[in-house]
Amino acid sequence: KSDSDTYTCDIGDAQSRAKLVVQETPVLFKKELQNEEAKEGKQVKLTCELSKPGTPVKWMKGDTVLYASEKYELKQRGTVAELIIRDVKSTDS
Repeated sequence: KSDSDTYTCDIGDAQSRAKLVVQETPVLFKKELQNEEAKEGKQVKLTCELSKPGTPVKWMKGDTVLYASEKYELKQRGTVAELIIRDVKSTDS
């Protein structure tokens, strides 16, 4: 996408210009989240895989955005995004 711009071929007395528009490939889920069960007090890991590495991921519980904390650990390596929930309680369902 960053290559989108106007390009010029200059031969001194004349120029030719063209505009390049790069269309980004949409990001898709290669592997979607799977339902999990865990016993209270344990840890659970939710994992999904994306089609494009480095894609920003936003984790949510219902309508609430989750952030890294003692309770939640958010990891992303290449195309794999993980949410680790520590010390799960029934309210985490």
